This record gives sequence, structure tokens and C-alpha cells, in this order.
Amino acid sequence: MLSYLFLGIIAAYLVGSVSALILNKKDRLCTYASFLSASIASIFGIVFSFSVLFGETFEFTKSSDLPLTYGLFVDKLSAFFILVISITAFAVSIYSIGYVREYYGKKNIGYLGFLYNIFLLSMILVVSANNAVMFLIVWELMSIISFLLVLFEHEKEEARKAGFIYIVMTHIGTGFIILSFLILAGSSGSFNFNTFNAAATTLSPGLKDAVFLFALIGFGTKAGIVPLHIWLPYAHPAAPSNVSALMSGVMIKTAIFMLIRVFFDFLGAGVAWWGVLVLILASVSALLGVLYALMEHDMKRLLAYHSVENIGIILIGVGVSMIFMASGHPDLAAFGLIAGLYHTINHAVFKSLLFMGAGSILYSTHTRNIEEYGGLIKKMPWTALFFLIGSISISALPPFNGFVSEWLTLQAQLLSINLSDNITKMIVLFSGAGLALTGALAAACFVKAFGVSFLALPRSEHAQHSKEVPIPMLIGMGILSVMCIVLGVLPFYFIRIIDSISSPLVGVSIISRIDANLSISTLSAFPATISTTAIAILVFVVLPLPVIMYLLLKRTPTPKYETWGCGQPISTGRNEYTATAFSKPFRMWFGGIFRPRREIQTTYSDSPFFKEKVIFSSEIEPIFERFLYNPVVWLVVTVSRYMRIIQTGYLQTYLLYILLTLVISLIFVGSGG
Repeated sequence: MLSYLFLGIIAAYLVGSVSALILNKKDRLCTYASFLSASIASIFGIVFSFSVLFGETFEFTKSSDLPLTYGLFVDKLSAFFILVISITAFAVSIYSIGYVREYYGKKNIGYLGFLYNIFLLSMILVVSANNAVMFLIVWELMSIISFLLVLFEHEKEEARKAGFIYIVMTHIGTGFIILSFLILAGSSGSFNFNTFNAAATTLSPGLKDAVFLFALIGFGTKAGIVPLHIWLPYAHPAAPSNVSALMSGVMIKTAIFMLIRVFFDFLGAGVAWWGVLVLILASVSALLGVLYALMEHDMKRLLAYHSVENIGIILIGVGVSMIFMASGHPDLAAFGLIAGLYHTINHAVFKSLLFMGAGSILYSTHTRNIEEYGGLIKKMPWTALFFLIGSISISALPPFNGFVSEWLTLQAQLLSINLSDNITKMIVLFSGAGLALTGALAAACFVKAFGVSFLALPRSEHAQHSKEVPIPMLIGMGILSVMCIVLGVLPFYFIRIIDSISSPLVGVSIISRIDANLSISTLSAFPATISTTAIAILVFVVLPLPVIMYLLLKRTPTPKYETWGCGQPISTGRNEYTATAFSKPFRMWFGGIFRPRREIQTTYSDSPFFKEKVIFSSEIEPIFERFLYNPVVWLVVTVSRYMRIIQTGYLQTYLLYILLTLVISLIFVGSGG
């Protein structure tokens, strides 16, 4: 049964990709063929993943003439990520049926449909591969296809720059991944993942540390942790919005999958400083991600920086879990890992929803600039509702899903009082304070994003003439909006599933110790007392009662008049609160991080006492690009200029290089013998 379901996933995606190429001249028919096939494949993926989560593992191996065994292996951890991919892909595929109408007559829909289906299939294969060589093949396939999707609107310079940065960063990451796999394969004598567990027990401490660091850099680049995150704010905005939803919602989660696989499954997560390093990087990523998001007025770049933030929150749970594992607290390690995995699915749901919401705004207004929005709630009421649900969820407000996983993560950090090492304890507790600040800043950021975009009056012609998006786009957003509520109101059912995933990795199940308040019984003197069900009842039942009573009892009609603005008539959106004004206090408070620069250009009329026009511009300094990446680029370019002298253009010279290489190799081999 499992084999047929997995075959159905592959077949549906292949049918979608091939049909997209065949029907590429017929935009509408191509759209339905490619994206409905992807939706069907996603349904197969959901059924398959639940079958593995509640049943047995799925394994398929194929031997070859080479000393390699290619295969697929889906345990509960892999099935969980297939579920995350499939749920998100189902909603985004339906959304895409309406979204790609914007490209009719302008772009090749068949090309987009082909890449879209292969992209989703590659992610499924990435989390299913059971061999390092096969994994690297499908990992490269995923990277190249996503690179082509970023370049879909290649006529724009922004897309070309984003594609270049993305492909360079992802291949740097792949290089470190190969190094980690070579060390493990050298010890085990095989490239099969099931032999890497035994290899970790025979590796020296130095080599285990090397595997950890190489994997952290390699997969951390794809995940977007600071300071390896610079490709995200370029690639996500440049790609089509349905692709951005998949890249942010699920593609970067494949890196989280492999980090968990390497840290817990291959290496055993038994070294304390590993967890401390992951925790520090995660906390910095979460805080800096939300700070940079606050400064952005490009809606999709804002959401891209929030991906950095939420990847940090996921890895906080993973880092805390690793610290507890190394300290001999497997039960607390399980709690931290559950928090990280729960935030993985939560982030996939609400971030994909928000990117689809941003795509809907872009579809209707043709601009990504928040300053040119305003009043969209009247023009796009359903989009406004769905974007509000996503905003509340990512702001970690109850009773939506983001609150549950961040609450679990914060509890896991507070449980560090059970640690014996005071320095580690202080690091974890400071990380908890950073997470609390991150949540508050995220809420402020989405007050800006939603309030400036949807409330008040339109600030531009784009916003003035906007209208609601097609029904398929609303259905796609509606599906994930419902998931935000379900994951927030009924968390215990999903925690039970996630506990079955974490228990093989940490060696203990803790579902029996987690109560209805989502707390675990420990030696902690600070028990958690909160019920998401009670919060849901409070929000959805108790709070609306005054409004309902008012509507039932009111007798006199309420007169309507234009908005009052401090005695001044508000006839246009020019004198309303802007995103720049909203974020200015944060720019001042965190000036040491942002290093802001501003410029004011004043144009005078005939008289020097009367200003005709004032133009204000402000920007923050990209410190990572300036102080980290620009020096590296300069060094590489400089060295390359000097290395050009060996490129003589003569065949005899190159043959001499080969001869010298062979001689040196023989000398090295001979001395080793």
C-alpha cells in the first residue's frame, strides 16, 4: 500500500510536469493540468505521510553495478516533513490556478508549471533519500530548479542578481555538506545513511566536531541562519509569489530536516557546546531577522526576513534539545525537539499563507511597496481576513498556531533551571529573554504590515483601483487559515504525533507527562499553567458577547461621516501614518545595529524662503554584506586576477601541469606506503 501511495506521488508530479510542457501553448488548459496534478500529488503525500506516522516505515532499495545502493527510506521524521510539504503544496497549488493568470500572454506558463512540479517532487525525494549520493543528486536538483524559478522573471535585473547570489550561496553550502558526508562515509565504508549511525560511534572527537560544523554551515546556508542568510531577502521577493510561499514555507525546512537527522540520528547530539552554538546562532537569527523585517517596506522582503526569524525559533528548540541531551536529560530534550518540530509545521502554514497574501496584494496592486497600499480592507476583504490570520499567527498571539509552538519553546528554555552548569543555564535563559523580545517585535512588525496596508485610505492609484483576487487564490489562503486555527486550538493531537517522531531520536517518549496546559512535569519550580482550549473559548465565545449584545439591543441608527484627523480633512492618503514613521522609533533604538543613513533634498521656488519640494530618503546599512561578504568577494577576485597567469592558452603548459600533478601524487602515495 505504501509503495503505491509513494508511486502515486511521483507519478502525479511527473504527469503535471509533462502535461505543462505539452500544453504550454494553451495557458488556461496548461494551468489546470499542471497545478491540479500537483494538488493530487499533494493529497497522495498527505495520505502517505499519515500512513507512515501511524504505521510502519517505508523502504525501497536498488542495487547497482557500482559499489552504491540507491534507495528511499521514510521513517516518522521523514513522513512528518513530507506532510509539511504536502499540506503546503496542496494549498499553494490551488492558489496558483488563479495567481498565474497574471502571466497569461506574458510568460510561458508551461515552463512555470514544469519547474513547479519538479521542484515539489525534488523536495519529497530530498527527505526520502537513504543514500548520500542520491541525496546530493536530488538536493542539487532542488537547488537548480529553485534557482530557475527565482529567475522566472529574468528580464528584471533584480531577479538576475537574486538568482546569482542564491546559486553561489547554495553551492557553497553544498560543498560543506559533501565534506561532512565524506567523513562519515570514510568511517563507515558506505554512503548509505543507515550506516552513518555506527560511523559516529567510531569517529574521533575531532572528526565528529568537523562533521557537526560542516553540516551546520552546509544546511544552515539553505535554512538561512545568520550570517548565511543573505540570499533570502533577494531570492524570495524575486520569485513568483506562489514559489516564494514554497521556498519560505517548505524548501528551507528540508535543511532543518537534515540538521535534525545529522545532529540526533548520525551524531547522537552528545556534545554540550554543539547545542550552545546552535542556540546562540538561532537566537541571533531570530532577533536580527525580526529587526531587519521591521525596517522593510517591501512586503515580500519583510516576509523573507521573518523566515530568518522563524528558522531561528525552530533551531532554538533544536539547540535546547541538544543541550539537554548532552546534560543527561532526555525527557527535557524531547520537549525541546517537540517545540522545534511543532514550530516547523506552524511556520510552513502561516508563512506560506502570508506569502500568498502578499502575492494577492501584488496581483491586485502591481506593487510590493507597503507605502503605496492603504484601504485595501475595503477593496480586498477576504484577502485582508486571511492576511490578518497569518499576521496574528506569526505574532504568536493566542489562540493561533504560532503561539503554541513559541510557548512550548519558551517553556523548554525556562526548564534550563534543571541544568547543573551555570554558564549554560544563563545562556539558555538569556536566549529565552531574546525570544520574548523577538515575539514582541514580530507583533509590532505585523501591526505595521497589516495596519498600513489594509486600513485608512488608499495611498496610490494602485491601491485605489485594487479589487479582490480570483476564487482559487482565496481557497488556497482559506485552507491554510483554517490550519492556523486548528493547529492553535487542538495542539495536543499534533503533539502526540510529534512525540512519536522525537522519541526514537532522543530515546524517550514524554506524551504521558504533557498535560492539557502543554506543560511537562519536571523538577522545575515554575510550572506552566495555560490552556489553549480555554483561550480559544475566551476569544471566540466570551469576547464577542458584548458586540453581539450591542448589535441586538441598539435602537438608533449611527450616523456616518468622514474620518476625523485632528481637525484636518483627510481627503487623501498623503497625510496618513506611514510605514516609515511607524518603524522610526525602532530605527532609533537599535541604531547601533541598523546604522541608518538619511538624505533630505530640498527644492526652493523663486524665493529662498519658500520650499517647493522636499524629498526624504532613508536606508540602513547591510552590515553582513559590507563587513563579511564584500571583503571575501574582494579577496577572491584579487586572487583570481593573479591566478590568471597560469592560464597561458598553450596545450603544452597544461600537459606540464598534469605531469607535475602525477609526479607529486606518486611521491605522496609512495611516502605513505
